[in-house]
Formats: sequence, C-alpha cells, structure tokens
Amino acid sequence: MVEPAKEAEMLKYFRTVFRPAAEKFAGYIDVRMLKLRRAMVGNAPAGMNYRFALIYESEELRQKWVTSDIHTEVWGAMEKLFLSTQYDVLLFDVPEK
Repeated sequence: MVEPAKEAEMLKYFRTVFRPAAEKFAGYIDVRMLKLRRAMVGNAPAGMNYRFALIYESEELRQKWVTSDIHTEVWGAMEKLFLSTQYDVLLFDVPEK
C-alpha cells in the first residue's frame, strides 16, 4: 500500500534506484511495479494499490539478491514510502514446458 501523496516519489525511486540495483544481479529477468486498476473478479486486499513483481532465473539467484546489502538498503528506503510493511509475499515457479 503506497500513500497516494508519495506515489510519484515511490515510482521515481523504483525506476531510478531500485530497478537498476536489481538488474546488476546474476539471474535478473524483470522487476515491475504494477498499479491496481480494479478487481475484475473477487476483491483486492483492502487498501492495496500496487503489486510488486520480481522475476529471476531461479529462487537461488533471487535469494542472492534479496539477501544482499544493496537490496537491504534500496528496499528499506522504498518501504518508507509504503503505508504498511504488512504484505503478502508469494513465490511462484514457472512450470516446465
């Protein structure tokens, strides 16, 4: 949940600091900040206005990124722009073809 008054600041930080840091790590594929338009079926979690999606080649490589000192720094700064740090973290695998 991003405070509406801090939305532009969060997006700028994400694009200019967070994403460039993530791109430098082995296995990086993509990272997106997705803004909720509306729930098409069912309900979005109360107050949710953004969803963060991070894609690495493997969970092992993603873990190297999320346990790095630079991730701790840049994620910590971005979290300060959130209304809450209580959020769901979901881990997905891409099934083999």
